[in-house]
Amino acid sequence: AQGGILARHKMEDRPVPLTGAVVIRPMMYVALSYDHRIVDGREAVQFLVKVKEYVEDPGHLLLES
Repeated sequence: AQGGILARHKMEDRPVPLTGAVVIRPMMYVALSYDHRIVDGREAVQFLVKVKEYVEDPGHLLLES
């Protein structure tokens, strides 16, 4: 059985504010679809937050091991 599907969409450059300036940064979009009968929304959001943290700082994976 499948509880959820994590999909990664294309990456594209987007303007982002950074310390008072606008800079161009690559942005990746991800989507999570899940069965609400199996997975609670709170846990799904916590999972996406962790994915975001690991993508933004891969070294974090080594520190948590």
